[in-house]
Amino acid sequence: MFDKILIANRGEIALRVIRACREMGIASVAVHSTADADAMHVRMADESVCIGPNPSSESYLSIPAIVAACEITGAQAIHPGYGFLSENATFVQVLEDHGITFIGPKAEHIRIMGDKITAKDTAKKLGIPVVPGSDGGVPDFEAAKKAAAEMGYPVIIKATAGGGGRGMKVAQSEAELEIAFRTARSEAKAAFGNDEVYMEKYLQRPRHIEVQIFGDGRGRAVHLGERDCSLQRRHQKVFEEAPGPCITPEQRARIGGICAKAMGELGYSGAGTIEFLYEDGEFYFIEMNTRLQVEHPVTEGIFGVDLVREQIRVAAGEEIEFTQENLQIRGHAIEVRINAERLPNFAPCPGKITQYHAPGGLGVRIDSALYDGYKIPPYYDSLIGKLIVHGRDRNEALARLNRALGELIVDGVDTTIPLFRQLLEEPDILKGDYSIHWLEKWLAKTYG
Repeated sequence: MFDKILIANRGEIALRVIRACREMGIASVAVHSTADADAMHVRMADESVCIGPNPSSESYLSIPAIVAACEITGAQAIHPGYGFLSENATFVQVLEDHGITFIGPKAEHIRIMGDKITAKDTAKKLGIPVVPGSDGGVPDFEAAKKAAAEMGYPVIIKATAGGGGRGMKVAQSEAELEIAFRTARSEAKAAFGNDEVYMEKYLQRPRHIEVQIFGDGRGRAVHLGERDCSLQRRHQKVFEEAPGPCITPEQRARIGGICAKAMGELGYSGAGTIEFLYEDGEFYFIEMNTRLQVEHPVTEGIFGVDLVREQIRVAAGEEIEFTQENLQIRGHAIEVRINAERLPNFAPCPGKITQYHAPGGLGVRIDSALYDGYKIPPYYDSLIGKLIVHGRDRNEALARLNRALGELIVDGVDTTIPLFRQLLEEPDILKGDYSIHWLEKWLAKTYG
């Protein structure tokens, strides 16, 4: 087991890893930019190192600075959290060259799943169901027309190197295709430096279902059920729950078994999430995230496992502590993302926290790096906390979420807390009857 781990991240996820390290008796090292000198993860870690100025490109994304911090402190391993360098194959290779363990999958698997076309081809070969689409990248408009005619409208154009909804456009007909195709390529080039796009059949009312898997890197992998992440704005998740309200035990066992078998064959190591669109009882692969997800606490809630602890153990060469047979779902969990954003346009709202009070009670968890007087910097993501609740069933979890939101106080900046109070009054949310388009339509109707 490692003696010391460096956390190459910030905010609530850095705190999450520090807490797991402390429970395991492992010393932790926090890295930070100058903007984060007073951040909670810096205060909580056993050691801290400043790795650069405010911009993430010069600090949290600086591979030389992070490697140097490891060498200075003697950290044997790095946990990347999510975002930043968590899915950067070059980073993993550099760490390997320096004899530092990356707590996550191999560089090869990050590279395979980081390219959407290669990932889809790999999923197909491993027996994972995929959305009908183009055979690889679409080089020009004529090829796009041909592919769209074969699969039928509507179609969606996606950047091969994309994420977060950038480089993604829908065409309902051939008349819309050319503008959508050229816009997607232009956005992809600007966002990722790569204008290659591919096309898929656009499903009308799908849900976003993701399967949590965990592998030991030696051919054994298990699944930990699914999460429903369908409530999204501009392809960004805001509300996640597990298990999925629309998924039957039989469907769970089927798709989970397919994913676990595939990851075992791949020799995948650590935590990963295989994401699907789900419609009319069918699952269609869209991508794989080769890291811990923001919404991992809902899976921890229903299975009673510590996924970060397990990541650390597997990276150190130990066996996975649980088997598929002893992974049993208990109750229902929901997570809402608390962002420092101003409604209705969701503009980032950095500033000083004048008062912070976290909710408590049975089945309530809050992952946040906030404290009274903390100044939210304007340089990073607007996520400032995650409120997670667990109940014996979905109705109890919803009631608990409503109660906890009423107790949560974040003063000094605007947040998304009022949004969730409103959503919990909506019949569709209470029934669990929503698709990936539901929230966008509701926002348009509610706020105009």
